[in-house]
Amino acid sequence: MPAITVENPLVLPRVTASVDARSRRVLQVATAPSGFEGEGFPVRRAFAGIDYRRLDPFIMMDQMGEVDYEAGEPKGTPWHPHRGFETVTYIIDGAFIHRDSHGGGGAITDGDTQWMTAGSGLLHIETPPEELVMSGGLFHGLQLWVNLPAKHKMSDPRYQDIRGGSVKLLTSGDGGALLRVIAGELEGHEGPGVTHTPITMIHASVSPGAEVTLPWRSDFNALAYGLAGQGFAGGEKRPFGMGQAVVFGDGDALTIRADEHQDSRSANFEVVLLGGLPIREPMAHYGPFVMNSHAELVQAFEDFKAGRLGVIPADAF
Repeated sequence: MPAITVENPLVLPRVTASVDARSRRVLQVATAPSGFEGEGFPVRRAFAGIDYRRLDPFIMMDQMGEVDYEAGEPKGTPWHPHRGFETVTYIIDGAFIHRDSHGGGGAITDGDTQWMTAGSGLLHIETPPEELVMSGGLFHGLQLWVNLPAKHKMSDPRYQDIRGGSVKLLTSGDGGALLRVIAGELEGHEGPGVTHTPITMIHASVSPGAEVTLPWRSDFNALAYGLAGQGFAGGEKRPFGMGQAVVFGDGDALTIRADEHQDSRSANFEVVLLGGLPIREPMAHYGPFVMNSHAELVQAFEDFKAGRLGVIPADAF
């Protein structure tokens, strides 16, 4: 995995939970079903089978790949609308190109993140670069949907291009885990992502046999998802691995441990850690729109059909 890394994690700031922190127990481990998105690229629906009340403010997350494409196989999405939430696209291997009707866009690769606030609405497209289509190659990433509270659902669209080199790099107390803070903060160390809804998003690489216990805001929920390899969650060491999501209960700290033997492409246990402040508002979700009521969904579809969510740029044809 060529996501941003360092040769010696011990040179990084270290974070660890206090000895009197209340450890979060595992409430659920869910296995993500496989499917296809857009024009036919493979995904795993990371949060399938998990009650939204345990996810709030997160809506859904797709693990894209890991897939080793043959030449001509890479696929993306056609132009499509969004309103009422944010999409976070994080690429670990390969590359993806984003473009939207509000002027945002660019290519991301190997540890980069595109953070798109759809807000009041826009059109966008995500495609593999031509060179990846021509040659094939490894592609792996994820896309997370983050809800917006009612007061921000009709905010102006916003685009953030977060280069992998700008993420905050930390390590665990013994240096056994590399922690990439993409958004939010961990023990006062802040990631570069700017969010409407308070969240924390971390990509952790845990060395075989290593354990990391991190401080976690008690008012946030806590989720983990295995990107590669296998290990354990919580002090009770609940097994989980690639393609499985973990829901944690209440507490001030969470624990992840890597199995001593990893059998994936990565030498480490690769995990995404997510936490957010629940919005606790009614949610109406249908297709590309996430609003607070059915009436607002109807209005979103009407606005889309009337062209009020933007137009495809003329040079895109």
